[in-house]
Amino acid sequence: MLAATVHGQDGGRRPLVIAHGLHGAGRNWGAIAKRLAQDGRRVICPDMRNHGASPRSDAHGYPEMAGDLAELIAAEAGGVADVLGHSMGGKAAMALALLHPGSVARLIVADIAPVAYGHAAAQRAIIAALRALDLAGVSSRAEADRRLQPAIPDAALRAFLLMSLEIGAEGPRWRMNLRVLDAEMDRIIGWPDLPGRFERPVLFLSGAQSAYVRPEHHGAIRAQFPAAAFATLEGAGHWLHADRPAEFIAAVSAWLDPPEDHEASSHRPAMA
Repeated sequence: MLAATVHGQDGGRRPLVIAHGLHGAGRNWGAIAKRLAQDGRRVICPDMRNHGASPRSDAHGYPEMAGDLAELIAAEAGGVADVLGHSMGGKAAMALALLHPGSVARLIVADIAPVAYGHAAAQRAIIAALRALDLAGVSSRAEADRRLQPAIPDAALRAFLLMSLEIGAEGPRWRMNLRVLDAEMDRIIGWPDLPGRFERPVLFLSGAQSAYVRPEHHGAIRAQFPAAAFATLEGAGHWLHADRPAEFIAAVSAWLDPPEDHEASSHRPAMA
């Protein structure tokens, strides 16, 4: 079963499961999870397969990831949970809703659509840089950052990736199965032909400065998620939860615990 960190205690609200994106880990969502848990809900942050402390596998597709999440929800959330997924985790959450609909009450998909994207080469280049990084003698992330800079000039991207570098007594190691993520990249950036429709509410929450969810994707979204609503966070890109954390938390909280009149809520972002 997926390794997971649990924040908060049962206060009568449904548990929330947060599925992270590619190269991430459940612990990356700790600050967001702690804030959401203050409302009296358990927030469960798993490491997705081939990430963090979760099991390794040669398969890394969305049906497999959906099965992992369903198993976790059965064991840790009484069989049904609200689910929030970002990027790869958003696709896994959508697959969960389609293949195991009884596991999902309300769904939030953060900055991703059920479509195939075309950036496999860019993602493989990142993985190649991580695999090629000389970790000999590295005793800090600062040193790893210095060595990684020529291959990945973007400081923010390096900082995110290096959160998955473990500096331990046995030497540094990546907390990701880079070999499998590279081999399965076409499945990760793609979207499988999954059956069915998920009829319950879904919020597609995107960064206004991101191009991952475009108007031309709305038809594909509504074909399988007919109750979809769309909202954007101004000033945010693909990592919208990091760019605008307060606004992100407010939007998620409003969607999970809606007032009787959604439109009267001052915390809810404008709907598209």
